[in-house]
Amino acid sequence: MENPGIASSQKHPPISLPFYYGWLVLGICFLTTLTSAGVRSSPSVLIHPLEAEFGWSRTLIASAVSMNLLLFGVAAPLSGYLIDRFGPRKVMMGSLMLLIVGVSGTMAMTSFWQFFLVWGVIVGLGPGGVGSVLTATVGNRWFVARRGLALGILGSASSTGQIIFLPFFMAMITYVGWRWGSMTLIIVAMILLPLIFLFMRDDPSEVGLEPYGAGQPGASTGGGATSLRGMPAKHATITAREVVSHPTFWLLAGSFFVCGGTANGLIGTHLIPHEIEIGIPQIAAASLLGIMGGLNMVGTIFSGWMIDKVQPQRWLALVYALRGLSLLILPFVHDFTGLVFFAIIYGLDWFATVPPSMAITADTFGKQNVGKVYGWIFMSHQIGAAIMASAAGAIRTWMGDYQFAFLSGGVIAMMAAALALQIKMKPREAAPPAASAQPAGA
Repeated sequence: MENPGIASSQKHPPISLPFYYGWLVLGICFLTTLTSAGVRSSPSVLIHPLEAEFGWSRTLIASAVSMNLLLFGVAAPLSGYLIDRFGPRKVMMGSLMLLIVGVSGTMAMTSFWQFFLVWGVIVGLGPGGVGSVLTATVGNRWFVARRGLALGILGSASSTGQIIFLPFFMAMITYVGWRWGSMTLIIVAMILLPLIFLFMRDDPSEVGLEPYGAGQPGASTGGGATSLRGMPAKHATITAREVVSHPTFWLLAGSFFVCGGTANGLIGTHLIPHEIEIGIPQIAAASLLGIMGGLNMVGTIFSGWMIDKVQPQRWLALVYALRGLSLLILPFVHDFTGLVFFAIIYGLDWFATVPPSMAITADTFGKQNVGKVYGWIFMSHQIGAAIMASAAGAIRTWMGDYQFAFLSGGVIAMMAAALALQIKMKPREAAPPAASAQPAGA
C-alpha cells in the first residue's frame, strides 16, 4: 500500500521539508490566529491611554469594544462561506489586510467615531476570518491521523496570542506610547502576509499529497456528508436546509452557546470584579486570568489529543461537566488559594470544548462543509457570551453579588454536557498500531 503523505501527482510543495507539509500549514495558521487574537484583545490595554489622551468616557470606549466582539461573532458564518468558496489562503490574506488597515487607522484618529470605525468595525471583522472557523477547516482538511492534536494546537492559538501580545503591548504603551505599540502589531501582520502567500495551501491535493494519515485503518474520514447526501464527503455540498434540519447542528450550537456564555461572557468579563469584591488585590486578581490563559494552552492541546483516543461527543460532555462543577463551587471560594485552584481547573477547561466541537462538525457534515457550518455554530458562542455578560451584570446589580450568576452558569454547563451526550456518531474502528500509523514524510 502506498504510504499516505507521499505525493500522488506531479504537484510538489513549494519547499522541500523533512516532515509532512501540513505541519508547516498548521504552523502558519497558528501564527496568523495568534496575531489576530493579540490584535483583537489589545483594546483592553488601550482604555486608559485613550481616556487620558482624548478624554473619552469608558462607556464610549466600551461600546466600540462591544461592537468589536459582536462583529467577531457575526463574521464567523461569513468567513466560513468565504473559506469554503475561495479557500483559507485568500481569506487569511484578506483578514490580515483588514487588520493592518484598522490598526493603521488608529494611528491617525482624532475623533471617537474614527475609533469606533477602526476598532469596532474593521478590527472586529478582520479577526473573524482567521478565528475558530479557519482552524476547524485547516485541521480537518489536512489531518486524519493526529487530527485531534492538530485541532488542539490551532485551538490554543487564541489564548497564546493574548498571553504573548498583551504583556508586550502593555510594556510598549508604558515606555514608548500606544501608537508605537500599535505599529508593532502592524509589523507582525505584514511579516505574515508573504509567508501566507508563498507557503500556505488550501488543500493537500494542491501539493500532491493526501491528508495526513489518509487510508490508515481506523482513521476517521469525516464522512458525515455521506449520511446526509449519499455522496462521498469530499464531493458533497450541504445546503442550509439540510444543516438546520440535522439535530447535531442544534446540539452543537446549543452547547456552544453555553460555552460562550460561561467562558467569555461570565468568567472572562466578571471574574476579576468578583475577586476584587471579595477582597482579592487587583494585581493578584488579574494574575489569575494569566494562570488560566497559560493552562488553557495545555488544556486545549490535551483536549485535541484526547479526541484522537475517544469519541469526541463523550469527551465534550466530560469537559462541560467539569466546567459546570467548577462554577458550582466558585461562589463558596473566598480566599486566594481557593481561587488559584479554580483558575487551574477552569483554565484547563476553557477552550477544551473547541477541538471536539470542530471534530464533530467535520465528521457529521463533511470536511468540505466545515467552514460554513462551524461558522454558524461559532456565532452561537458569541451570542451566548454577549447575553451572559449582560445577564451576569444585571444579576450583580439586582442581588449585590455574583453568586447566583455563577451557580446559574454551573447549571447550564451541566445542561450542555447532557446536550453533548445526545449527539449520535458512528463508533470508530479500532485504531492501528502506532508503528503503522505514521505517514511517510511526517
